[in-house]
Amino acid sequence: MEAELKAIIEQAQVDIKSIESRPEFEQFKAAISGPRGSMTQLMKGMGQVPKEQKPVIGRAINEAKKALERLYMDSLQTIEQRELEERIGPPVDPTLPSLENDFGSRHPINAIREELVNILKQVGFAVAEGPEVDTEWFCFDALNTAPDHPARDLQDTLYMKKDAILSNVSKKGDERYLLRTHTSTVQIRTMLENEPPIRVISPGRVFRRDTVDATHSSCFHQIEALYVDKGVTVADLKALLDYMMRSLLGKDAKTRFRPHFFPYTEPSFELDCSSSHLKKVGKTWTEMGGCGMVDPAVFEAVGYDPDIYSGYAFGFGLERLAMILYGIDDIRHFYQNDLRFLRQFA
Repeated sequence: MEAELKAIIEQAQVDIKSIESRPEFEQFKAAISGPRGSMTQLMKGMGQVPKEQKPVIGRAINEAKKALERLYMDSLQTIEQRELEERIGPPVDPTLPSLENDFGSRHPINAIREELVNILKQVGFAVAEGPEVDTEWFCFDALNTAPDHPARDLQDTLYMKKDAILSNVSKKGDERYLLRTHTSTVQIRTMLENEPPIRVISPGRVFRRDTVDATHSSCFHQIEALYVDKGVTVADLKALLDYMMRSLLGKDAKTRFRPHFFPYTEPSFELDCSSSHLKKVGKTWTEMGGCGMVDPAVFEAVGYDPDIYSGYAFGFGLERLAMILYGIDDIRHFYQNDLRFLRQFA
């Protein structure tokens, strides 16, 4: 029987070299270890082996089984590797250039932001940043916003819990924390930390309790500007906005002011713009944002003498500008990460 076991192993070692597929492997294995396989049939003859030879034959059978298992395992690994190579295709040379150059691009909101920042940097404005979580004093009180103003209502502003503690955001008193509703908070913090002249822009995210639809979002982006110095007038504000809109929309862009009300500017205006670039929106004049001369009450809140200093401020919603410039009719497109939409601005 030992000679027969040896013959089975030797024959298996020869036959297994020609196996290339899983069906061939299963057929080969069945021919040896299956119910009618040569190894199985040989083991059935153990009953006829003399008692004194059974330990020796038993060890030989176990060794033969282990040898076969090694052959099966090696063959199966070779087959699995071959199947994997067939699925992934021919080898790839990683030193070759890729077939597709799928470069990323700036998001349209970032593109508008960077363009406005570059335009205003050319006339001396510096970028200032502040916390997105701020307090009622910086967001409303310092900006001459009355305690009963609708913007301070719970249905419009996202407040933090009354017992919230933020060690990295300074407070003026016992006011509550909130998600800033505009980046004007950065202007207040800048004036508290610096003496005039001041010329800053504050781009960033703002938050309001708005129902999301085609023109509203609870989180959006603004860019605001502040200039404070001696002798600043409405003429300086108009001249800067003329320059900015012509840089943004073309040399034929025109601007006009419409009287409006903001608690932190007096007088206050809505800025309208007309340009051949804007004909796609179907209007001769398009509202772009708000502006005005800084209210003396704001200067008093930050310790500036309104009899000595004056200044102007203006602000724009970046999403609104992008929608007007690119002809986008739904603000939600900006936040959906749809490559079909974003690749149009590559």
